[in-house]
Amino acid sequence: MIGSIGRGLRRLKESLVRTSGRLTTGVRSIFAGRDRFDEEMWEELEELLISADVGAVTADELVEELRRRSRKWSRPDPEDVLVALRDLVSERLGGDEPEPLRLDVDSPPAVVLVIGVNGAGKTTTIAKLAAKLRAEGRKVLLVAGDTFRMAAMEQLATWAERVEVPIVKGQEGQDAAAVVFDGLEAGRSRGVDVILVDTAGRLHTKSGLMEELKKVRRVLEKHAGAPHETLLVLDATMGQNALQQARVFGADLGITGLVLAKLDGTAKGGVVLAIQRELSVPVKLIGVGEKVDDLQVFDPKTFASALVPVAEPTS
Repeated sequence: MIGSIGRGLRRLKESLVRTSGRLTTGVRSIFAGRDRFDEEMWEELEELLISADVGAVTADELVEELRRRSRKWSRPDPEDVLVALRDLVSERLGGDEPEPLRLDVDSPPAVVLVIGVNGAGKTTTIAKLAAKLRAEGRKVLLVAGDTFRMAAMEQLATWAERVEVPIVKGQEGQDAAAVVFDGLEAGRSRGVDVILVDTAGRLHTKSGLMEELKKVRRVLEKHAGAPHETLLVLDATMGQNALQQARVFGADLGITGLVLAKLDGTAKGGVVLAIQRELSVPVKLIGVGEKVDDLQVFDPKTFASALVPVAEPTS
């Protein structure tokens, strides 16, 4: 377990190295060797934060809070700024403790509905989550609810075989809600602990997609009092464009948690702040690589420390 935690922290730091390097270098360049704070410094800091993909509104809010805290500092010190920024990031992302998935329900199985546009990393996230839950000793069932694309069902079936988890799937073009209902019945009869439901990520119209997802939700609510979790998977490499995806899905689908996929070094880590602010929903999982064990529980404090690394005191 200790080795796994250590590897996870290392992978997280590696995935954020581009953003964290720019932030620390930038902050030290702006504030080092100065005798007093001035407006130009704060403007440069705001530009630096925007370049890290935190979003203009979030950047402005962070700078305003740092201004307020700086009144207690005798002079500009980049390490003071970095420590305060790290703490602010952690607070905005939920504080010190991870937000766990709600899987221990009164009447199993727990049902996790996974939504997101095609290409965001939804199917691989489901597979990685299945492997993670299986490693914890839970019995898992996958349901291929994206019946609009044969390739999606085949991809999930391939992953199911790879992570050694059973799957329920229908035929291409079959009513997705009917396949999900079959999955519920199969999960109950097999005594599984968790059902992970894949869903369509693209139909001909945006309204068509939303109606399809709402129909799936109604089936789950009627027959299982579910879903117990609705996870929105977003592609972290999309940066601010991921915000538009968040807006599309965030309105009517009862999202309970976010998954940031592809946070693998090509993404600007600050986007996590922007997306969390947009939806006011906790980030619960992050994908930091392609390997099946590269899906991590999101820990705000650990993430903040990796995004804004602070020099350890020498004594």
